[in-house]
Amino acid sequence: MPKMKTRRGAAKRFKITKSGRIKRRRAYRAHILEHKPPKRRRQARKAQSVGSADAKSVRRMLPYA
Repeated sequence: MPKMKTRRGAAKRFKITKSGRIKRRRAYRAHILEHKPPKRRRQARKAQSVGSADAKSVRRMLPYA
């Protein structure tokens, strides 16, 4: 059987932690930050884990992670 291909876009966006959870970056942090409240900007710095509903599909995109 041939090797499976990794979805390259997903590989750049998600990382698997040692405990097996999937880490992701928060949205709305790229530009136009001036009008966003400081609390929202500060919280967007931290990574968050992917929800259980989406975790299965992300794992399918990263077969060797």
